[in-house]
Amino acid sequence: MKFLITTVVAYVAYLLLTIGSGTVFLWSTAELIIGAVLAVVVGAVWGNRFIGKNLRMVNPVRWFTFLVYLFPFFFAMARANFDVAYRVITGRINPAIVKINPNLDRSLAITLLATSITLTPGTLSVDIDPETNELYVHWINIDPKVLKDMPRDYHPICDSFPDWARRIAG
Repeated sequence: MKFLITTVVAYVAYLLLTIGSGTVFLWSTAELIIGAVLAVVVGAVWGNRFIGKNLRMVNPVRWFTFLVYLFPFFFAMARANFDVAYRVITGRINPAIVKINPNLDRSLAITLLATSITLTPGTLSVDIDPETNELYVHWINIDPKVLKDMPRDYHPICDSFPDWARRIAG
């Protein structure tokens, strides 16, 4: 089952990357054959590593939730871009490294949150405490009033990202 799922995902990814390369639908015959061969090789080599020990992440509801998560994430990223541009123009920054506790217990959820924070301009995930799953985040402009509530209140720095990570990684 893991081999089949990995092979199908690899083939779909290959087809998406080579779209428009031919005359059979949107691909050439050679692309369809090469993609199938490469997908079988990827499925054989990476099947157990891609899926893991359980099939939890194969659930289509989780993938749909991830796709829905992209909308608030891109909105937060756009808002952060404007904020960083404002800070660069005016020079009003107050950088600090803060500790947040998002109360996530799965490594996938922590990784998704840390990646989301790092991709958002003005913030950078610096470290993760493996025992408590607390994140250390560099923030370009921290309000001293907010600092006293850290690590309990993580919303000023990462909004609803931990809630989405919890839903996706479950």
